Amino acid sequence: MSGNGAPELTVEGAQGLRVGVIAAQWHTPVMDGLLAGALAALDEFGITEPTVVRVPGAFELPVVAKALAENGHDAVVALGVVIRGGTPHFEYVCAAATDGLTRVALDTGVPVGFGVLTCDDEQQALDRAGIEGSKEDKGREAATAAVATAVALRKVATPQR
Repeated sequence: MSGNGAPELTVEGAQGLRVGVIAAQWHTPVMDGLLAGALAALDEFGITEPTVVRVPGAFELPVVAKALAENGHDAVVALGVVIRGGTPHFEYVCAAATDGLTRVALDTGVPVGFGVLTCDDEQQALDRAGIEGSKEDKGREAATAAVATAVALRKVATPQR
């Protein structure tokens, strides 16, 4: 499992942040778990009313992430899952989602938590979905990363005395 070496992030000072969460609709059990994990993390940080948007699939995540970032959100959490099949479609969708979300973060200065699972099979996705029997909760991790980065950006933007 890839979770070895993951940092233990603590997030303080997230109150008042406006966070958007985008979740794809493919692979319902996986996506429901990712979304639940992200929302639980946000609630723990005091972010009780995030904007939640559902999109058809991972390919559509970047355009909605950009809209949220450009419309006053301090952080965006992008959740999706792409499972390898027998065609190159997997590589195209994974690259488009990854490149697009990176571009949104760099172009807007708004952190984007990357919660897009890119798995060889459905079991790998289920193992990372944060549902009963999962080994990891990538929805929670993506939300934590986005909010921790937004808090860090606040510190950078505020002169320290």
